[in-house]
Amino acid sequence: MTVSLGEFISQLGSSPVLVVTVLLTLGVVLVNGWTDAPNAIATCVSTQAISAKAAILMAAVFNFLGVFVMTLVNASVATTIYNMVDFGGNPDDALVALCASLFAIVVWATAAWWFGIPTSESHALIAGISGAAIALHGGMGGINGSEWIKVIYGLGLSTVLGFGFGWLAVKIVELICKRMDRRKTLGFFRYGQVAGGATMAFMHGAQDGQKFMGVFMLGVFLVNGQANVSNFEIPIWLMVLCSAVMALGTSIGGHRIIKSVGMDMVKMEKYQGFSADIAGTGCLLLSSVTGIPVSTTHTKTVAIMGVGAARRLSNVNWGVVREMVLTWILTFPGCGLIGFLMAKLFMWLF
Repeated sequence: MTVSLGEFISQLGSSPVLVVTVLLTLGVVLVNGWTDAPNAIATCVSTQAISAKAAILMAAVFNFLGVFVMTLVNASVATTIYNMVDFGGNPDDALVALCASLFAIVVWATAAWWFGIPTSESHALIAGISGAAIALHGGMGGINGSEWIKVIYGLGLSTVLGFGFGWLAVKIVELICKRMDRRKTLGFFRYGQVAGGATMAFMHGAQDGQKFMGVFMLGVFLVNGQANVSNFEIPIWLMVLCSAVMALGTSIGGHRIIKSVGMDMVKMEKYQGFSADIAGTGCLLLSSVTGIPVSTTHTKTVAIMGVGAARRLSNVNWGVVREMVLTWILTFPGCGLIGFLMAKLFMWLF
């Protein structure tokens, strides 16, 4: 099932509830653009391979392309997110609960951005809609365990492979370039980092763009009273809309996160930044193809840790890492609780 642009605009003009749902969803996409997407370009900015302004513009463009191209090729991540919770039953209550979860995500992500902590909007999204579904059903009946387990797999996959790929990539680069004149390789790694940042931004769009489009489609179906749609197609107009909003978010923010991830956590040279980008891209590509929703923030940061630890563990600022890990741990219960409470409040009010 799909929704044409004409049908969507017609419904938008006659349904204030749909307007609110769309604004909240796009608000989450915008927040993701300025808090999550900058992780993709943190390394190339920190090593001065490219200026922050140019990198943010590049990330905006490649986020757009990632959403558009990967969704055309393989939309399995969006399907996983769509099926993760059951908002069935009464479509009106389900829509209120969904709006509450989106509001919770915006609150959580904005607070983390203010403190410069690269929280995962992917984890926040999953936690927020799960908390709202629990509030709606009054128990765990609204959670689809078979889809939720993919999140656990993704968490383990992004941690182990991200760190491992980062460690292995930098070791291979050092081995290949061991006898080369560093002055001659500097130019290659500088441009290689720019290309690596672009591919990371592309894969961020491919992963996170699909997650939010799945939620967007859920909201549209609920507004139409269709609470149990199982198969759907993502229309091209929605790909363009979500990718454009994500690109806008990246273009208007991101400096705080770039500093935390690319400058404070590990001091890197250009070849190390290149290795981290290659490692992160490989992990995200594998996850997207297999339909496993992973956090781009999580993947990129553990790849950077792997690169830093390859030389010696003291290269990593474990104090910054501890803050990030604590935020990741708190995201599921924290954003889930906010989603639960907001859903209860919204259902009481409306």
